[in-house]
Amino acid sequence: MIRLGAIASLALLVSCAAQPVADTASAPLQSGRDYHTLANVDEFRVRHLALDLTVDFDARRLAGGADLTVERIAGAGRTLVLDTRGLDVASVELLAPGAAPQPLAFSVGAADAHLGAPLSIALPSDLAKFTLRIRYSTRPEASGLQWVAPAQTAGKVAPFLYSQSQAIHARSWLPLQDSPQVRFTYEATIRVPAGLRALMGAEPDASSGLDGVFRFDMPQAIPSYLMAIAAGRLEFRPIGGRTGVYAEPEIIAAASREFADTEKMLETGESLFGPYRWGRYDVLILPPSFPYGGMENPRLSFITPTVIAGDRSLVALIAHELAHSWSGNLVTNATWRDFWLNEGFTVYLERRIMAAVYGPRRAAMEDLLGFQSLEREVATLPPAEQILAIDLRGRDPDDGMSEIPYEKGRFFLGWLESRVGPPALHAFLQDYFAHFAFQSISTEQFRDYLDARLLAQHPGAVTPAELDQWIEQPGLPATAIRPQSDALIQVDAARAAFLAGARAPADLPHAAWSTQEWLYFLGNLPESMPRAQLDALDAAFDLTHATNNEIAFNWLSIAIRNGYEPAWPRLEQYLESIGRRKLIVPLYSAMMKTQDGAQRARAVYARARPGYHPITAASLDAIVGAP
Repeated sequence: MIRLGAIASLALLVSCAAQPVADTASAPLQSGRDYHTLANVDEFRVRHLALDLTVDFDARRLAGGADLTVERIAGAGRTLVLDTRGLDVASVELLAPGAAPQPLAFSVGAADAHLGAPLSIALPSDLAKFTLRIRYSTRPEASGLQWVAPAQTAGKVAPFLYSQSQAIHARSWLPLQDSPQVRFTYEATIRVPAGLRALMGAEPDASSGLDGVFRFDMPQAIPSYLMAIAAGRLEFRPIGGRTGVYAEPEIIAAASREFADTEKMLETGESLFGPYRWGRYDVLILPPSFPYGGMENPRLSFITPTVIAGDRSLVALIAHELAHSWSGNLVTNATWRDFWLNEGFTVYLERRIMAAVYGPRRAAMEDLLGFQSLEREVATLPPAEQILAIDLRGRDPDDGMSEIPYEKGRFFLGWLESRVGPPALHAFLQDYFAHFAFQSISTEQFRDYLDARLLAQHPGAVTPAELDQWIEQPGLPATAIRPQSDALIQVDAARAAFLAGARAPADLPHAAWSTQEWLYFLGNLPESMPRAQLDALDAAFDLTHATNNEIAFNWLSIAIRNGYEPAWPRLEQYLESIGRRKLIVPLYSAMMKTQDGAQRARAVYARARPGYHPITAASLDAIVGAP
């Protein structure tokens, strides 16, 4: 789409437009270069965003304007390039104090399969700092938004909207520089139908909302992937002085009980990692179609309802999203190659919070479960996918969201701790978060800081070759420290006795088992099992109808690979009722390994796909095939 303003010719605009991304896979990778943005971030930086959007549930679109305050950081170019994906841009204007808005020429370039399309805007001169107003609307298929029908919500009476901007989906609902190395403050006005509440990952104006208009302010600079919006029939319930839960009325009580320890986790995080810089920490419980466990949007983590187990056994997810307030939100990956700096650090912090709040016994069990999950990933992923500082050029950065950045990153820090000692590493991390606060850094910047501020004080503790093996090479180094859990050793003994026929299911010490012990028991059963043993387990514990979603996932995985027909109705109900990728993508993948399973998978997917988030559907289309 092209609109011509009064200040530039079409020839100038086209000559300055962003060029298609070249095939860089064979070229040396440049540290700190973001290969997943089309924006000219080396010339300009967005510093502030002012939004005014209307939520239209009938049309399934957001419509309104985005005012971008932009600063030139290099060069004298007269074209600003922004990231978009499927946005319908109506106009671009230059705003100046005391002057009428000045129309500017713009064009939307050809779309790249992963990166979207560049929005090129011709500037009237080599402006040093300026504000543009972009009027636009989203499309119903925007990859970063899900429009949830009333029937798919807890209350089943009102629609629900939520965003998922990570990794590069913000560009599908906002025109901006969609790169984690660009940080900006923002303010927003969001208009929703009467009776609904709008939320963002920002401070809400307490006086707004009575007329369906909600206002927000985010004074801390954030990267685009942390932009978040939601709207629905929502209530709020406080947990502590700085924490609370937003949820639909039907689940607000259960959610607030489940996450009652959030304030304690926040206080623990501050004692371990330094001050909490974001004001409040609230959580929003989303519909079950949310594709992830959680999303760490500042001030307001988005959380899947699949972790409401009734016994707080899955609240490590809250510890994880909260820990992102330091590793990720405060100190951010500069590019998606550096994603492990977010997630590996966060898993390490999460486990420290869990140990402090729930005790080392539980943290040790979760550590061992995480290590086993990492071992399974390493056994199945190709070598190039096993690298912490992964090369994702030419690919969707969502492809890098395996257990590698999470668990391998966590055990890298555990290994580092074993070499320099816990006090030294813990002090280093506090310094690290303070030094790089509100910055986006690369793997190389981390290594330089590690060398200068930690390893220089511990000569000989770590060699550069060992660091390279952990960060730049595939696999799990032989120096990795396998966690130990006395509780899970006992589960090993019970499982062995059951499999040998020496102990009936009813005689297992199950009454005292935690969710983590159940997950370890089920997750380490043999690939192939006799039908009699499956029947016995199901009869004793009714695993087919387990209400804990993680336990159900493990049992249904066993059922699929062993052709256990009594679980088929529950399997179909499970796949049709939740959209969390971690819990359903492996089940579909397992079903597709046999002819009968593939037929069943395609039938279920045809029914379930309309209720899945676009991110989930995109993953499953590649596995099952689009209906």
